[in-house]
Amino acid sequence: MTEQGREQQAIPVITIDGPSGSGKGTLSRLVAGRLGWHFLDSGALYRLVALAARHHAVLLEDEVSLTTLAAHLDVEFEAVDGGVDCRIVLEGEDVDNAIRTEQCGRDASVVAALPTVRQALLERQRAFQVVPGLVADGRDMGTVVFPEAKLKLFLTASREERARRRYNQLNEKGIDANLQRILSDLETRDARDSERSVSPLRPANDAVVVDTTGIAINDVVMQILALWREAARKTS
Repeated sequence: MTEQGREQQAIPVITIDGPSGSGKGTLSRLVAGRLGWHFLDSGALYRLVALAARHHAVLLEDEVSLTTLAAHLDVEFEAVDGGVDCRIVLEGEDVDNAIRTEQCGRDASVVAALPTVRQALLERQRAFQVVPGLVADGRDMGTVVFPEAKLKLFLTASREERARRRYNQLNEKGIDANLQRILSDLETRDARDSERSVSPLRPANDAVVVDTTGIAINDVVMQILALWREAARKTS
């Protein structure tokens, strides 16, 4: 391993994986904010590839062209609100709302099942591991992207609750949504994510599984911070 590789490996990482609507995005941002660490929304990268494909009229079945898009993705994550949130710019355009639509989510689930696209985005994701630390949100953060992370979490929640959360989230953004359609989409995406041949959605062997059904966000944040303090104590 290179000196740079050893230095990067020493930077702490908390991985938070789980299915859509499990709360991992919101919780990852909150935990990163509490710790003063960086935040990686890996799902946004796949949504960005899917959106770029639509912009450039690339079919979702065209793995070669999608891989090229992923490898040369012209995207910037601009910190706003003192680093609490970020603005996502694709090819010079603010696309934060565009990548959060249900259609983009469906497209991203298809794109994320392609092995060469995942490989093209791997090093881009690992580059987020910088001091003082990183909270990484996704579906294979603990199993593939950061297998040496000091704390790995896998969030779950009932499908009905996840659908309600997504519905409310879209409504808050002023985006029209249908609860039954969201529930149906979640079923399809859960199956695709867990059954794909590359990096299937599953907890890492050493992950702590946290069911967030019916639990207030702040309570889950406190639970995660307690788990991190324990993990840090054991490795210090």
